[in-house]
Amino acid sequence: MKVTPLVDADIPAVVDLWQRCNLARPWNDSAADIALARRDENSDVLVGRDGDAIVASVLVGHDGHRGWVYYVAVDPDHQGKDLGRGIMQAAEGWLRAKGIEKLMLLVRSDNTKVQKFYEQLGYAEQDRVIYAKWLDGRPATP
Repeated sequence: MKVTPLVDADIPAVVDLWQRCNLARPWNDSAADIALARRDENSDVLVGRDGDAIVASVLVGHDGHRGWVYYVAVDPDHQGKDLGRGIMQAAEGWLRAKGIEKLMLLVRSDNTKVQKFYEQLGYAEQDRVIYAKWLDGRPATP
């Protein structure tokens, strides 16, 4: 798998990948999230390619102190081939190149399969409470 930054022509394929991997949520516009990530140097979307096909992706960014990843996806037809490990290594490398030493990520509490994946990569659960608020006044989402 070759990992490169996303280009404009990749956007429909990446949005489709996120939908097929059940990452998209009705309250988040995937294309808008991609545009926001590509707006400045603190974030980007990386894609893993197998030939011309996009088989993995990650949205990676940082706040100047901690790195974060979102939309970590591997095409369901290509899972079990260490592509998830490869796309996470690319995200970690991207953050290291920016001087960021800690990577954080969120996993839904009922997504035990993904929790096990991150544990196999050396990530450890941290005792934190997450708070959220929609700034446009919408009620909280799950």
